[in-house]
Amino acid sequence: MLRNTVDSWGTLAKLLHWLIALLVFGQLALGWAAVLWRLSPLKLDLFVLHKSFGLVVLVLMLPRLLWRLLNPTPVLPAAMPRWQRQAARASHGLLYLLLLLLPLSGWVLSSAADIPFRMFWLWPLPALVAPDEAVEDAAATLHLVLVVLLGLVLSAHVGAALWHHYRLRDEVLVRMLPGRTRKR
Repeated sequence: MLRNTVDSWGTLAKLLHWLIALLVFGQLALGWAAVLWRLSPLKLDLFVLHKSFGLVVLVLMLPRLLWRLLNPTPVLPAAMPRWQRQAARASHGLLYLLLLLLPLSGWVLSSAADIPFRMFWLWPLPALVAPDEAVEDAAATLHLVLVVLLGLVLSAHVGAALWHHYRLRDEVLVRMLPGRTRKR
């Protein structure tokens, strides 16, 4: 089933969710390694990979957002309190926003630092802004703040999914797992 239903996420939503999740966790590791690594050709390669996969996340977020807007969202459990429903909606919206803003802030950072960039060493990308040290510093700070915020929201997201699965024993997590569907 390609499309979402009121009971489950569709195949495309699941594919995009798990692919982006894998990329994001890889991005966190790559970014951390690139920042901490000593200056060397490997450090530069780590940054190229980090930036390249960041742009892949940005590109994948566009169809994911469109698909989310054009498809029904599975209903939340009837027993879920209103505040939790609102928190779930808000955290999903924040995740989408962060996954769009993080790659863009990184791109602005590279542009302002006047660092030419070729995605996966192949495709040159244009600078989004002119070289500017103040913009570079602001973009670096913003990128770091967004990463920390993403870590917090992801922790809540994963924690809530596990809470629903292991404590409440409802279908919230199961309906996002590959190959699993629930029918009424």
